[in-house]
Amino acid sequence: MKKDLQVDSVAAKPGTIAYGSIEAGEMQDGTVISLPIAIVNGVEDGPILYIQAASDGNELNGIAVIQHLLNTISPDKLRGGIIAVPVANILAFHFRQAHSLADGKKMNRCFPGKKGGTYSERVAYKLFHEAVLQSQYCIDLHQGGVEQMIDSLNVRVKKQHRLHKKCMEFARAFGIGYILDQKGPRGQLAQAAPDRGIPTVDPELGGCHGWNETSIQKGIIGVQNVLKYYGFIDGEPEIPERQIVVKKLQTIYNKQGGFIKYRARMYDILEYRAPIADICDAFGRTIETATAPKKGVLWAINLYPMAFGGSSIGMLGVDISYI
Repeated sequence: MKKDLQVDSVAAKPGTIAYGSIEAGEMQDGTVISLPIAIVNGVEDGPILYIQAASDGNELNGIAVIQHLLNTISPDKLRGGIIAVPVANILAFHFRQAHSLADGKKMNRCFPGKKGGTYSERVAYKLFHEAVLQSQYCIDLHQGGVEQMIDSLNVRVKKQHRLHKKCMEFARAFGIGYILDQKGPRGQLAQAAPDRGIPTVDPELGGCHGWNETSIQKGIIGVQNVLKYYGFIDGEPEIPERQIVVKKLQTIYNKQGGFIKYRARMYDILEYRAPIADICDAFGRTIETATAPKKGVLWAINLYPMAFGGSSIGMLGVDISYI
């Protein structure tokens, strides 16, 4: 007989969705801090998917993806279950920033967490040990903050990791088309969960202020692809025949300060020394043309059209291969 699916005090019986919250610390006056959580328990046995968003509090597109998932999923047509946390870093979310107000930490540098650590480490510990470890697959929804970036997906374990192939398969199944295959900073959920045997991907759903509907839709399709590919629901995933993989992101620097007039667009594949942007003076006269330091995909560009001399004006995804 299929069992209830439970995290903390929130439990869903087979064939139901349960909505609630879990305690995640206290404010300075002792007010309890709570995180929203939803649990979808299918009618049949199957794997568990853990999905979270907004561990960086200014990265909001993933919240809309989870909301759509919860409003369209049918528990009676689901095999296994889904544990969804739409706002993982509630303090950072309220102040629209990546770091928590309580301890100044990025939560996505705190996994698997510390039971007796700082606020962010304690929340990461609770989520990881009570929710993530119940799952067989994990999606940590991100975006490039408010900076303009392509819709992509990160695999954050090194090639020699025992789960690297499974994480890459997971990335391909998500089907967003652009994959960064590079070991990330210590403390990322996309590293900590694979270390415990759980394939994990880290979608980067663009970058914007507020919500971007195009990026959100790609995230929705990606989650649906995963659910179909791994047998949570019926249907055929929409996976591109060929997806671009890059090994690292290389920063593009300008030499002189000024106004940026981009000559290339995001997603463009640029050859070595191809023009990326003209740097102009206050009168609009070109004083420098920044070029590609090597062949790559134009991965990100600046939000604002000006830059100090010797600063970043974008990023290239380099060392291209295909999957």
